[in-house]
Amino acid sequence: MEVFQFLMPLFTEYGYLAVFVMLLICGFGVPVPEDVTLVTGGVIAGLGHAHVHTMFAVGMAGVLIGDGLMFTLGRLYGQRISQMPGFRKVLTPERFASAQDAFHKYGKWVMFVARFLPGLRTPVFFSAGMSHRVSFATWFLMDGFAALISVPIWVYLGYYGAQNWDWMFGVLRQFQHGIFVLLAVGLGWVGWRWWNKRKAAGASKDLH
Repeated sequence: MEVFQFLMPLFTEYGYLAVFVMLLICGFGVPVPEDVTLVTGGVIAGLGHAHVHTMFAVGMAGVLIGDGLMFTLGRLYGQRISQMPGFRKVLTPERFASAQDAFHKYGKWVMFVARFLPGLRTPVFFSAGMSHRVSFATWFLMDGFAALISVPIWVYLGYYGAQNWDWMFGVLRQFQHGIFVLLAVGLGWVGWRWWNKRKAAGASKDLH
């Protein structure tokens, strides 16, 4: 709620540019909730300060370009950039380890899941860029698919809830909880398949 109150006058004054820049900042791992940023963009559209469909397009552009910059930085600079002062707190060794472990377990689908996990998104996309096994096209497909789910949900929720913030924040919390439940189920299923494949591979080696 505090972030929303901070963003509202900023977005009302500077419109699409402010939303776009804030989403780029989110892409760099700064602890500003992306969902609240998109919802706030939808609210100013609902209040007549912007066009909602244009806001959706700006939201998609900001999300994908912000994520793409992290992927590109990983591809170009690798772990060297994690030693730079501005990145040390975001790209911590612990987050790198978590991202690498997630890649090992879930493969390319971790890039889809990462879109919904703010604390893991930046190191996952950065790690994807570092890994030459992940092409830009694969990253774009996974992240773009996830963004097509998340971005319209938040923007249009803000648009339709612009006149009733209590309802809007209630639905926002329900969506957040629901997404986490679905992700937990999905990750559990993928992890179960990965474990079964690993056991099958181990049994095959034993037979030989």
